Amino acid sequence: MSIEVIKPGLATSVQDAGRAGHYHLGIPPSGAMDQFAMRSANLLLGNAEDAAVLECALMGPELLFTQACRIATGGAEMVPKIDGQPHPNFEVLEVPAGSVLSFDFVRAGARLYLAVEGGIDVPERLGSRSTYALGALGGYEGRPLKAGDVLPVGQPNAATRAAVGRRLPEAFVPRFAKHYELRVVPGLYDHLLEEEARERFYQEDWSVASEADRIGYRFKGGTPLRFIEREPPFGAGDDPSNIVDACYPIGSIQVPAGSEPIILHRDAVSGGGYAMVGTVISADMDLVGQIQPHQKVRFVGVSLEQALDARKAYAERLEALRQALGDARDQALGQALD
Repeated sequence: MSIEVIKPGLATSVQDAGRAGHYHLGIPPSGAMDQFAMRSANLLLGNAEDAAVLECALMGPELLFTQACRIATGGAEMVPKIDGQPHPNFEVLEVPAGSVLSFDFVRAGARLYLAVEGGIDVPERLGSRSTYALGALGGYEGRPLKAGDVLPVGQPNAATRAAVGRRLPEAFVPRFAKHYELRVVPGLYDHLLEEEARERFYQEDWSVASEADRIGYRFKGGTPLRFIEREPPFGAGDDPSNIVDACYPIGSIQVPAGSEPIILHRDAVSGGGYAMVGTVISADMDLVGQIQPHQKVRFVGVSLEQALDARKAYAERLEALRQALGDARDQALGQALD
């Protein structure tokens, strides 16, 4: 079983849950920017929840299926079309042998996740099939897809195979807007900002810039942030936002020259010389990857305790999804045996 790429879309790559444990060596986790959406598509289809999928940014690919295959989508609303006929998102579909799967324009969100039964079967690299394009690591030849690529597909598990027409429960269908709030744990180097600038950072709306990708999301439109005048420490640059090199957590916000905040995402470098004024909490990082260019964001400061509560709530919601789809699968298997 294989899938031929006719058109790759804007930025389509193979992603899974990511490769943890190598950031100290400068290798980021990569993996799906919206982990919940990736897992929901896999679980809906009956795959392992961390099976490799296609992450499709803003514009979907056009794919030729050599054999019949079941698929499911998660994340952004980007209507799938089989031989030109539209079908619902968030539902198990069957693509007949020789058919072409394509996608309509994105209606909401920014990244769609396409799961195929059996998963995209590219080789694992450091325990993951995820693409890290900057390092030419993982995925399909270490890069986003191109026309003419042929993607191998794994063997589906007959015991967990989902029925065509199975839908994602309504409670887990994503809801998108045009204005978002992102929760931030202030700190790290925010003491280098003038007090007024630090307060204003959380009071103003910021717009997502066109430079918003897997490495980082850049924001513009707010008032430039002023840093406290100081003698640059030995080893730092002359810009007031420079520091002696430090580690960058995923989700950390740096503000080069104080003008445009950047949220570092799953393909970000592991360290550098810009001050970080805070960190977007892990529970909101999926949302970051679904915000379209030019949409508005307000940063909201929260405590570490609130961030941990949000992480717990995220884990509970994911477990509820597993239970809901697992119960539905078990019920369907029971009916088939009867």
